[in-house]
Amino acid sequence: MTTTPFMNREGMTRRRVLGAALATGAALPIGVARPARAASTAPGPVRLTLPAPTGPYPVGTVPLHLVDRSRPDPVAGPGHHRELMAGVWYPARAVERYPLARWTSPAVARALLTAAGFPADVAPAPLTAGHEGAPVRRTGGRLPVVVFSHGAHDHRADTTIVVQELASHGYVVITVDHTYDAFSEFPDGRLTVPLDQPALGPRDFATDLRFVLDRIEELAAGRNPDADQRPLPAGLLCALDPRRIGMFGWSKGASATAFVMSEDQRVRAGLSFDGPMQPTISTDLDRPFMLMTAEFPRATQPSVAEFWSRLRGWRLNVQAEGAVHSSYCDVQFLIPQLAQAVGMSDADLQGWIGTLDPARAVRIQQAYPLAFFDLHLRHRRERLLDGPSAAFPEVKFLP
Repeated sequence: MTTTPFMNREGMTRRRVLGAALATGAALPIGVARPARAASTAPGPVRLTLPAPTGPYPVGTVPLHLVDRSRPDPVAGPGHHRELMAGVWYPARAVERYPLARWTSPAVARALLTAAGFPADVAPAPLTAGHEGAPVRRTGGRLPVVVFSHGAHDHRADTTIVVQELASHGYVVITVDHTYDAFSEFPDGRLTVPLDQPALGPRDFATDLRFVLDRIEELAAGRNPDADQRPLPAGLLCALDPRRIGMFGWSKGASATAFVMSEDQRVRAGLSFDGPMQPTISTDLDRPFMLMTAEFPRATQPSVAEFWSRLRGWRLNVQAEGAVHSSYCDVQFLIPQLAQAVGMSDADLQGWIGTLDPARAVRIQQAYPLAFFDLHLRHRRERLLDGPSAAFPEVKFLP
């Protein structure tokens, strides 16, 4: 395994990201989580778990190595093109012979833990519900597609709870690592980590995502877009419906989702996990968009309020009481499992996850994105989005 040039794990801690944002007067600590503060006190690695999805179908997954030959690589030098790693998650069948996939690779897991201030080997990546390479389940027509874009200094696995939930209900979900603003590992063992330069903004993320939309069309047409032409799971080619594509993102990825929708009609519905929406889009959107806010509410964030004002179609803003910036991501469920192992105080844990109970956060993550995409990609009426629900008293509907 090799790492990309300029890697400096100490310098790339999320605390530094927050400090840099504040020092430059930026309005957002995009993708910033709270650093751990204590060394491990456990006798061995922690066994992390993820909650099981609730849908009727088993889940399959496969990685894709994508190369955009229309763009040069901003770090590797002449002759190299922009490379991305992506994951495809989908409803599967006959999964018994296919192993469960890890949340991320061991190398990425260690880099993530170190960057967040945890001991590198305090815990291996948990197992997901996704069976590696399992055949695709088809019950009729083509499958609706959802694309996920992560936040700054983050990685594509950060919303696996949501991703595998959608897949278990019949969606194909494409997750994308934005290279040089992501912790990512390529098939040849290269590990890339977030860098200060190049500084990638939401528009750069959006360019990656539009390239991925083109690859979705290739899959839908029966062509394998993997740069190494590795075999794809049986049934994946021609399974995707390019006329039913949704997109969601966390933080910077949410802003990128808005940019893509302002430029590309192929995305029919967009969802933001606490996106700062900065800089805001310059055109109105007439397609459905939903905000799940926490630390970037419209009431205190002019850029989010401005974005909201440009939504001319179906729109909704919900907010979970006690949520912090990463509460709609896997962090909310995984960090409490690490807390005891590293001797984390209750105050420090609250700094990571706020006061929203992790088990309740999981149910919110599973229910609201599914209801949103079911409504707008499958045209299934979801009463959960009609107003406050007794089943989710933490979730407030913001006028």
